[in-house]
Amino acid sequence: MTGTVLVTGATGTLGREVVRLLAARGVAVRGLSRRARETGDGVEWVVGDLVGGAGIAAAVAGVETVLDCATTQGRKDVAGVGRLVTEARRAGVRHLVYVSIVGIDRVPLGYYRAKLDCERLVRESGLGWTVLRATQFHDLLLKAFDLSARLPVFPVASGAEVQPVDVREVAERLVDLVGREPAGFAPEVGGPRVRSYRELAQAYLRAAGRRRPVLPLRVPGAAGRALRAGGLTTPERAVGRGSFEEALERRFG
Repeated sequence: MTGTVLVTGATGTLGREVVRLLAARGVAVRGLSRRARETGDGVEWVVGDLVGGAGIAAAVAGVETVLDCATTQGRKDVAGVGRLVTEARRAGVRHLVYVSIVGIDRVPLGYYRAKLDCERLVRESGLGWTVLRATQFHDLLLKAFDLSARLPVFPVASGAEVQPVDVREVAERLVDLVGREPAGFAPEVGGPRVRSYRELAQAYLRAAGRRRPVLPLRVPGAAGRALRAGGLTTPERAVGRGSFEEALERRFG
């Protein structure tokens, strides 16, 4: 692997792991942050805002590969990816790697439609591109369960199936892709097995030592049907090794 790699979303759950792995491999890594950070530990930090565009032209200057881990969790992602594509093309970036989500073409939710639009921008960018779709991170489920545990009852999406994956394993796959030629859609990354949302919620409550009545909620419409049909899972790509129980052990001891 040669050349500088720019990581957007470098301070997020996934971005932090990607930056750490790249630096550990001796790669020249540049991390994009919305706030100033001190350069060190093999990482050059630059300030920029993907949505507003400030600092992005400077961030991509002299970069060979861009690894886009950034997200606003909403429609602003589309503006951010559009800005990144424009500046990366002007700068002569060779390879754009975009992180996406398994099942966004099967589950009709607003955020997933935004991610599909982002994928389209990447595909039509004129750059060499790779898109890696992954299932939900353990960390995302833990955050959702933390919020639910504050309520007197613990709501769960009735019948919904998920396939959570360790974010560190997704980071490893991304770093491997950075060192290769643009691949289009890379093989998806899913957790070790498909689980029901309710089963994982109950595992969380046991590990956290909390007692809450579990309240099944049926998600209506096409989105609910897709969730119950395993639309967010990729059982044929159950390549992850770390289990949700291991994530709970790290969290609660």
